[in-house]
Amino acid sequence: MRRFAFIYICLAGDFYIAFGLTDAPTLGRTDTPRLVSKDSGGFEFQVHQNHTVIFYDDSSEEMYVGGTDFVIKLDVNDSNNIKKFPLKTIGHQQYQEGENVITVIEKFQDSLLVCGTNGRKPQCWKLFSSVNNQTDEITESYDGTGISPFTYTQNSISIVVEEDLYAATPLNSDGSSLQFRRKAGITGDVWMHHKWVSEPTFISASWVKRKEDRENEKIYVFFREKNSDHSPEADPWISRVARVCKVDEGGPKRFLQNIWTSFLKARLVCGFPHESLYFNHLQDVYVVHDDHWLNTTVYALFTSSWNSTAVCIYSVEMIEEIFENSAFKGFNKEIPKPRPGTCVKNSKSLPLSTLSVVRDYPELTSWVHSTRYTAPFYISSNNYIKIAVDRVQAADKQMYNILLLATDSGKIHKIVEAGPKPFIISETQLSSNSTVQTMKLDSKKKTLVVGFSDKISIVDLQRCQDYNNSCAECVLAQDPYCAWTKFGCTPTVLGGIQNVMDGQISVCSTSEEEHRQVSRTKRETTLRTVHSVALGVPFYLSCPIDSYHAAYTWEHDGQSSPCLQMQSNCLHLIPAMSNENYGNYECISKEKDYTKVVTQYQLKQYQLTKPMIRTINYSSAVIPQIGWLTPLLAVVVLEVFS
Repeated sequence: MRRFAFIYICLAGDFYIAFGLTDAPTLGRTDTPRLVSKDSGGFEFQVHQNHTVIFYDDSSEEMYVGGTDFVIKLDVNDSNNIKKFPLKTIGHQQYQEGENVITVIEKFQDSLLVCGTNGRKPQCWKLFSSVNNQTDEITESYDGTGISPFTYTQNSISIVVEEDLYAATPLNSDGSSLQFRRKAGITGDVWMHHKWVSEPTFISASWVKRKEDRENEKIYVFFREKNSDHSPEADPWISRVARVCKVDEGGPKRFLQNIWTSFLKARLVCGFPHESLYFNHLQDVYVVHDDHWLNTTVYALFTSSWNSTAVCIYSVEMIEEIFENSAFKGFNKEIPKPRPGTCVKNSKSLPLSTLSVVRDYPELTSWVHSTRYTAPFYISSNNYIKIAVDRVQAADKQMYNILLLATDSGKIHKIVEAGPKPFIISETQLSSNSTVQTMKLDSKKKTLVVGFSDKISIVDLQRCQDYNNSCAECVLAQDPYCAWTKFGCTPTVLGGIQNVMDGQISVCSTSEEEHRQVSRTKRETTLRTVHSVALGVPFYLSCPIDSYHAAYTWEHDGQSSPCLQMQSNCLHLIPAMSNENYGNYECISKEKDYTKVVTQYQLKQYQLTKPMIRTINYSSAVIPQIGWLTPLLAVVVLEVFS
């Protein structure tokens, strides 16, 4: 006995459907992700979290996640190996009401420093990891004001530089007195002058090491602040990069005591200078460090008032050029020596003339432009909120930068910086329930840890199995993480077949074995599916989309017709079966010089005898995300047994 299942769409009037896709890339366009996939794995929270923070040391297998009233230690290789540290709100002598949302986890001196809101009375704890099979333990607690915000919604950042902790967080419960400080450690507390910033939102801080010149090491601070220019044409916010010297201990007792003597700030611009059009809302920053500090690169994510996002790239060398040579905004006298902002061994000995410029004129006249200057590196209509950047050595021994961009809808876009424009390798949907709260890259293990309100996802960046059908598909992916070898598409090894710059598959023909695999008139052999269909009934054929950069067509009796895209499938719709509709159909995809047969069908005429018919009301489970169509009466499924 054979069983045939037919899905017929019965419409009032003409057979016509228009598919309106709301959440899938458009076929044949290279400015969208080439591959779309889902990753539903990860550690799920029992209760949704309003805020999460992750500490992940790539030298260890341990990851610490802070939520509301707890810190969890996870083994990244074993999701069942979990240890939970309760951190309820505490008062000076007794428990009090209110949540303790963990906001800071940093490796500081001899332990992990864990700080939380503690019912609007910030508190910090020391967490000692297990040593010599001893039990992990949390010891002494102390006041966390100036390290943790009072509520998780208040702006804050933190960074540990050797034996010192730096933080930007409000000193007052109403969110006021927000500034960047050295807050704890061996060097001594230093803070900002109250006039240096206006309603700031701190984004990130990064320490750039200079192995051969430790005295001149600096900490760069990225933030946005309210624009002092209130004219109608001025943008309300300005994005900034500031710097302070690591050795800065503040000024002498009579002037700028315990206040930065090296603080300077400059405008960070991203956009189209020739049109005076800028993305001014700095959203996130990721710094790619280099052994030679001048080659350290800053990737900055901006949003705009016209609902677009952009990525601009800056070099620390260019930033330093501005800080070392620009005039000081509003200062018209001769620049004193040493130049304001200069790092010196004893900042308390700086002359008053130098300190006065730092106090009264910390802003530089020149702007910091991106390396491409005339335009951002990447512009998108996606609402990106987080960025990380990995460096990968490809099979050609060249280093490539991979941008990992998180959208507000729980997706991660993987983009390679190669050639004249960015190439969007893939899109991975991690969560449909919440937006990304935090993101950490482990470059050694090639994984991305992403925190949501409902779970922690650990993403494998080397998903080479997604392109494992042939050498051509492995090369077309232009993924520096993957190359074609005798074992298939695998994590990159030197000598593997790969073409990151332009994805041309001619490199595959260097091997006779590869030539046989991808040739065959450049079409792969696929199994043909046979359907028996009655005359006069509507019918459709479906073809899976395995690359959104490809163009798909249906071929039948020497005639080609475009596919109708529906999410991850291409459809061919037949309003009513007639004699000329029977025969063989091929779904063909073409991407650059590579053409393949994705699916094959054979439609045969079937004479209905005693069909068993049941009517199913239309639901999105049958045909999901159809934008609009002529009035749909029903979806009829005929099950015919013979």
